[in-house]
Amino acid sequence: MSPILYVTALVEGPTGLLLLVWPALVFALLFGWHLPAPETLVMGRIASTGVLSIGIASWAARADARAPAQLGVLAGVLTYNALGAAVLVFAGTVLSMAGVALWPAVAYHVALAAWSLAGLRGVRAAARR
Repeated sequence: MSPILYVTALVEGPTGLLLLVWPALVFALLFGWHLPAPETLVMGRIASTGVLSIGIASWAARADARAPAQLGVLAGVLTYNALGAAVLVFAGTVLSMAGVALWPAVAYHVALAAWSLAGLRGVRAAARR
């Protein structure tokens, strides 16, 4: 389970920082927006706090092998990645908002959601033995 949390921490932490400091770049890469409105930049910065928090929680829980806290963080990471992928797919397909990084971001979130689900299922199977 720990590698999932390492990857999450190493990707989401810097992404959260970038979204906090330079949200216009993130929006350009993900959605192709080149002049986002000021309120959009504020909302991006608010969202950055959640993304950064996921990175920090993943980093903190990475060494707590199969502890309840690690399982909780992993369940949160699963939820974040599954719903994040769904929202990004919606943005790209229904709203036609697609920058160069949108589909790679979707692939990343789908892969991490699947990996997180497999990790949680593995813990359940081990607990039944």
